[in-house]
Amino acid sequence: MEVTENVLEIRNLVKDFPGVRAVNNVSFDIKRNTVHCLVGENGAGKSTLIKILTGAYNRTSGTTLLNGEAYNPHNPREAREKGISTLFQELNVVDQLTVEENLTLGMEDTTFGFLRKTDKINKMISVMNSIEPSVRPWQRVSTLSVAQKQIVEIAKAAATESNIIIMDEPTAAISEREIERLFTIIQRLREQNVTVIYISHRLDEIFEIGDYVTVMRDGKHIDTKPLSEVKDRAELIKMMIGKTVFEQYTPKEETAQEVVLQVRNLSNHKLKDISFDVRAGEIVGFYGLVGAGKTEIARAIYGADRYEGEILFNGKKLQPAPDKAIAAGIALVPEERRSQGLFTILTIRSNVPVMNLEKISRHGFINSAAERNITAEYIDKLRIVTDSAEKEASKLSGGNQQKVVLAKCLFADADLLMLDEPTRGVDVGAKSEIYSIIRQLSYEGKSIMIFSSELPEIMNLCDTIYLLFDGSLKATIPNGDDVDSEQIIHIVTGGE
Repeated sequence: MEVTENVLEIRNLVKDFPGVRAVNNVSFDIKRNTVHCLVGENGAGKSTLIKILTGAYNRTSGTTLLNGEAYNPHNPREAREKGISTLFQELNVVDQLTVEENLTLGMEDTTFGFLRKTDKINKMISVMNSIEPSVRPWQRVSTLSVAQKQIVEIAKAAATESNIIIMDEPTAAISEREIERLFTIIQRLREQNVTVIYISHRLDEIFEIGDYVTVMRDGKHIDTKPLSEVKDRAELIKMMIGKTVFEQYTPKEETAQEVVLQVRNLSNHKLKDISFDVRAGEIVGFYGLVGAGKTEIARAIYGADRYEGEILFNGKKLQPAPDKAIAAGIALVPEERRSQGLFTILTIRSNVPVMNLEKISRHGFINSAAERNITAEYIDKLRIVTDSAEKEASKLSGGNQQKVVLAKCLFADADLLMLDEPTRGVDVGAKSEIYSIIRQLSYEGKSIMIFSSELPEIMNLCDTIYLLFDGSLKATIPNGDDVDSEQIIHIVTGGE
């Protein structure tokens, strides 16, 4: 077989989900033995594209050539057999097993139930030793750092003779020193004829490690070019965000509102000395990319994570426990609404009052008529599309599920609503309705905190914008006509 210059050729790739085209007619090539970087804002289509290449998703249409031959994996195992391995941000290792057991997991050779030292195992251990001698085969994986766990996965991929290793945000959870070590390993892989597809929001890394860069935006391929031809971060940022037209932010009339939330010197395993205030009726936005610390701020305020520092709500020190936060008037709409925000097997009627059952109970018994009336009120107020209050939450669309979670929090009489990725996985129409609901709640005097990785969302809704990078608060920006979206992207990707 003739060896082509391109290891991977993507032609007119499309992936449709109900109501949204996540990958829209994407075509580009990846050259052999290069580090090919893939960048774009959250929601640009990067993850969906990678899931198609690794067999996790079936494409809607289009073709892919791997080493010049048609390639259409139906599952990740088939992709691995064809030579494509993936190093996910959430590492795929089993902490309870040893390094050697992790390396051979799923491909064990045994005799009478005992693991045999085959050439395959020896090769994996040899590759791992060449990459990182400090990791020993007999060590339990739970004793390793995040970077060392990554090395175990890289060794497994390299030893199984992968032609392509996809790395998804590999530096999100490792230190600067470990990042340098990872870059050395990536260069070594390239010298061993391995192509690396590198996905990162940290643009400085792209320039340091990459040979080529592909930019995606709104599911479309914007450009692919050698990094030597990309002038600077500003040019890359412009390609990433394009001439996006943001919905118009409407400034509020200036009225001095009292401070309801004071956060002082908040620090924990992720957060570094964060301080800010939230006023009554204010919508504040926390914007950052993967690993910036947005969710951790919400969890700390809600009492779900431990922290050092002080949080005052309505002038009183907030006790660090979710039930205390709810009792004080704070509600959290979590990022994972299906697993953390809803009882999906229960009906809308059973979900709405669940955070404040005392309000519709007497002598320990729920008043069914009150429950029905309250649910009907919120179905109407939040425009929840359903044929019945008795519909299971699992059978609602993503946007309507999110509205049920909002209804729960509103019925809890919350004065402060924290919304973590409030419109993730929600279609455009429902997104616009949720924005209207958030604005209305603000006008009614509720304080809203939005934690989002979608810049248009933050710029459209928020009165004050806080920018996060790597657990630190880097800038505070009052919203208005002169907000520079390019400068925002510069800051949250690590620029000074």
